Amino acid sequence: MADSARRATMRTLGALAGAAALTVLGGTAPTWAATPAGHHGHPSTATPIEHVVVLFDENVSFDHYFATYPKAANTDGTKFTASTKTPKHIDTLANAGLLAKNPNQYAPKRLAPSQAMTCDQNHNYGAEQYAANGGKADQYVQNTEVDKCSGGLFGEPGLVMDYYDGNTVTALWNYAQNYAMSDRSYSSVYGPSTPGALNLVSGQTHGVISVDPSTGSENPKQTSTPDAYTVKSPDAQGVGTVINDPDPAFDDCSGKDHTSTNALAAMQGRNIGDVLNSKKVSWGWFQGGFRPSTTWDGQQGHYAKCDTAHTNVGGASVVDYSPHHSPFEYYKSTSNPHHLPPKNVDEIGHDGQANHNYDLTDFDAALKAGKLPSVSFVKAPEYQDGHAAYSDPIDEQHFLVDEINAIQNSPQWKSTAVVIAYDDSDGWYDHAYVAPRNGSTDSALGSNGKATDSPACQAGPKASGGYADRCGPGTRQPLLIVSPYSKVNKVDHTLTDQASIIRFIEDNWHTGRIGDHSFDATAGSLNGMFDFRHPNNRQVLLNADGSIKSVGPIHHVAPVSTSITPAPAMQNTAASTGTSRFPALPVGLATGALLAVGATGTYLTLRRRQRGAV
Repeated sequence: MADSARRATMRTLGALAGAAALTVLGGTAPTWAATPAGHHGHPSTATPIEHVVVLFDENVSFDHYFATYPKAANTDGTKFTASTKTPKHIDTLANAGLLAKNPNQYAPKRLAPSQAMTCDQNHNYGAEQYAANGGKADQYVQNTEVDKCSGGLFGEPGLVMDYYDGNTVTALWNYAQNYAMSDRSYSSVYGPSTPGALNLVSGQTHGVISVDPSTGSENPKQTSTPDAYTVKSPDAQGVGTVINDPDPAFDDCSGKDHTSTNALAAMQGRNIGDVLNSKKVSWGWFQGGFRPSTTWDGQQGHYAKCDTAHTNVGGASVVDYSPHHSPFEYYKSTSNPHHLPPKNVDEIGHDGQANHNYDLTDFDAALKAGKLPSVSFVKAPEYQDGHAAYSDPIDEQHFLVDEINAIQNSPQWKSTAVVIAYDDSDGWYDHAYVAPRNGSTDSALGSNGKATDSPACQAGPKASGGYADRCGPGTRQPLLIVSPYSKVNKVDHTLTDQASIIRFIEDNWHTGRIGDHSFDATAGSLNGMFDFRHPNNRQVLLNADGSIKSVGPIHHVAPVSTSITPAPAMQNTAASTGTSRFPALPVGLATGALLAVGATGTYLTLRRRQRGAV
């Protein structure tokens, strides 16, 4: 047999073996496995996807962004016209007939682009359960609405019911038109940011202990009830579940740069980072503002500080880095407590002093150099993460467009899947509901004066592993996949949750499951949004307003030489060009600049979020 034929045969056998392995792991054998050898695939992956990039944004329900998709009002903002091939059967508010006739106290109303900065809604674990009301979805105003807030933010009675359309969130609507979207993706459990982030990386919110921020020791030590905010339903050893937003124990910037006395949270068990490390698969968490404004001086008991800030579209200055949005910092094995930078671009994604936790600029440097890790989780600086009150859909859209355009203009695009996902719904109204598949019977009274778990959760299936306070699926959020291998203008109806993302990663790199009742074992598959046999070969670049800039075939992009710029003053500088990508404002200067121009009524928030601001 000729060498070329032998190599082709081996590639075919490798593809078939990968497909078989995926089936053994509980997935579906992809159709691309039957394609001619040498056309698709990679020897270490079960699909042609060699790079997964998860853009993980904040606090949006599916109805809040897609209530009338694909029909936009086109009365203001960016014009949107849908393809005539857009699927008809999409579970939207409009298709459900709930725009005018709605069981809630107020009917949903369209929010204009000029109303992008809104009040933050109540998205606590219990409040969201009671708003859903066992599937009736008719108690949102009573349980999650916040219609009055300070600082010039928009609020009105019935705000929790309101939604944006394609004139404001144009980029997301255009990504849905050109790639794939789910209308049946949910948070793994009810509740705010930290549970959502933990489920993204481990499928598990149980296993937390309370840590004293001043000593780093367990607080208390198996002798009394741990801090109730940090640890819910603790066992005799003080180990319980996370339902709130405590800061991570293994992070210098937690607790307002360790100036707060609030208990910190340490997670036991494994996460997807541990699993990938065991198989020597490269990965990284990249977050805006992770490079510290004040570096750690090397002395025990001293801490780095993370106080760089940016200004959002409303004129407010917002601290970039949020510790409780950084899930790998809750686990000692995958943390970078002092926010140390990688030594060079080659180290990104691999073992080193950064321990897989990086600044957003490190992602840009690796991307341009053609050295993107196999798995990347990317988190925007707070002003661009989409969270109501301090961020907004317009700033979020700028982030998404910048990142996805950069990925599509990179050497890795032809083998990449970008997943756009969210940590929680913010409590925004969504009419869709899935009966609990994992129940919980926590009857302790919450801040609303009701049992922590609603009647629907208490009547649900027995809690997996006996772990309380993991009632789910929770609320419905958007989920999109932008990839040369995603279906085009596809709306998938497979039931998925946040752990479905790590399940895809596990299956693609043949890692096996996390274990200990992680939701990865039961999460639905993302495969319905892919077509591995027939790549779409698309590069769809957008303008800053979300409109289409160009649609064309994938073109080759050569890697460029890049380097790490670890200096705090340069923490948001594109490493390869020296030009500012997200110009960071020193805290004092940002405040002074806004006051100098008379920012009357502006929501000034040089903030490190505190308890209750989730």
